[in-house]
Amino acid sequence: MSSSAPIPLIPAAFGFGLRPLPLAPLALAIDLVVRSVARRHDGMFGRLGPHSDKRFLIDPTDLPFVFVITPHIGNPSASVARSAEGLDFDARIAGPIAALVGLVHGAYDGDALFFSRDLVVEGDVEAVLALRNALDDAEIDLVEEAAAALGPLASPAQQVGKVAARWIEWMTGMAMSRPRVHHS
Repeated sequence: MSSSAPIPLIPAAFGFGLRPLPLAPLALAIDLVVRSVARRHDGMFGRLGPHSDKRFLIDPTDLPFVFVITPHIGNPSASVARSAEGLDFDARIAGPIAALVGLVHGAYDGDALFFSRDLVVEGDVEAVLALRNALDDAEIDLVEEAAAALGPLASPAQQVGKVAARWIEWMTGMAMSRPRVHHS
């Protein structure tokens, strides 16, 4: 996917429809995935060095909630809130969910997103750069990571997740998986 293409946006009606949903199941799922990523990519958060205890506010601007991720080595955590109001964080990364997911999957270039203003970074920029570099090196695929968090159900969950991800990608244009590099 080219970072020069327009970033897909979640329709406002969809985002509005998500507002009444309880955050607890989403918070549990996000926390499980963050912990699974830390186990499966054990050096990733260590790569953050002095920034591993920072609190990163991930703010998908087209969804009615935000995430706070603390990649603390040995005990990472994630939480979900309705808004950033009153939350304590060191850095904020904001943009459409498609840009944020595409950045994790390596489908978009972070610098290009920043300079096109599709992505806004506030606070500790050095910590955000360290996080981006750690994510790039780990080559995260969110469907694989979410499936792995389910332990013995990982294999069937990954199969279902990949089908769902292809459908979401087709419907929305959002990069739901890491682009596969073909070696000759």
